[in-house]
Amino acid sequence: MEKELKSLRDQIDVIDAQLLGLLNQRARLAQDVGKVKADRDLPVFRPEREAQILSMLAERNKGPMATENMQTIYREIMSACRALEKRISVACLGPAGTYSEQAAYDYFGSAIDVVPCPTIDEVFRSAEAGTTDFGIVPIENSSEGAINRTLDLLMQTPLTIIGELALSINHSLMTLTGTMDGVHTVCAHSQALAQCQNWLSQNYPHVLRHAVSSNGEAALIASKDKGIAAIAGERAGEHYGLQVVSAHIQDDPQNRTRFAVIGHQKTEPSFMDQTSIVLSVQNRPGAVYRLLEPLDKHGVSMARFESRPARTGNWEYYFFVDLIGHAKEEKMAAALKDLRERAAYFKILGSYPMAIE
Repeated sequence: MEKELKSLRDQIDVIDAQLLGLLNQRARLAQDVGKVKADRDLPVFRPEREAQILSMLAERNKGPMATENMQTIYREIMSACRALEKRISVACLGPAGTYSEQAAYDYFGSAIDVVPCPTIDEVFRSAEAGTTDFGIVPIENSSEGAINRTLDLLMQTPLTIIGELALSINHSLMTLTGTMDGVHTVCAHSQALAQCQNWLSQNYPHVLRHAVSSNGEAALIASKDKGIAAIAGERAGEHYGLQVVSAHIQDDPQNRTRFAVIGHQKTEPSFMDQTSIVLSVQNRPGAVYRLLEPLDKHGVSMARFESRPARTGNWEYYFFVDLIGHAKEEKMAAALKDLRERAAYFKILGSYPMAIE
């Protein structure tokens, strides 16, 4: 058996040596690409290019390695190679250990500088001012719906959405001791409290619930007080030295949050894109139907339709719409032109590669 294992391990060592050489060859080519980009003042990060690579892997992968695992490896390869051109910075909702931080690493890979911000507003401000290259913000949750503050800021910002990520959200109840002995308060972001309200009502109905700015902040608070429990992800618990009382306490086992990556640059078509827009119409019978008629006329599919009060007091609404396709595609461009002419308010929030599910 030892002889057989040694033979197999020797083969693995040979392959590892080949991989090492090929990875460094790829890295040198990435450096050459970086020089060309610098000469022409082109962006270091091209989300459409990276999306195309990940899509190609899904098509070509024959196993036995799962496509999801292969894509994770390649994300890190691309992140490391990109850092040879320039190490990018990404603002996200902090402090350390939030789902937003996890989303940043899952989207860009680990070779980035994450800049925690106390609020979603600060994430936008950081990216707008150029303090960071990009921001990443939660935009909707599968259980609780849209993140309204993000939608409001997307209407005001000069930034555009350049990418998206759907992240599975697994909440854990954590304390310093790993028990609920002496705990009088559970802290979490308001969305997390809502996503776990049935479980909390069944298991700890008499414990006070207190909303804070993020689950990372909740973990930080709990790390300083044995009387406080936090709802957060395992990354936050590990960072702040908390122990899990109960895991996977979200009411919906399929709970997911969609994050939007925001920045100043525009993306080119990747051939698996989505265009997000916001528009409004005057409050008249049939106005919404007439507004959306160009989508049917030009054969453009709609993936999401979300209404938001315009706060004018006249029962008027803004409509956030996700369309399948890129704004530069012929049929999409024609549909957007017609929509712009019919809408009282119209803004393209971004055209970007769709999230890999």
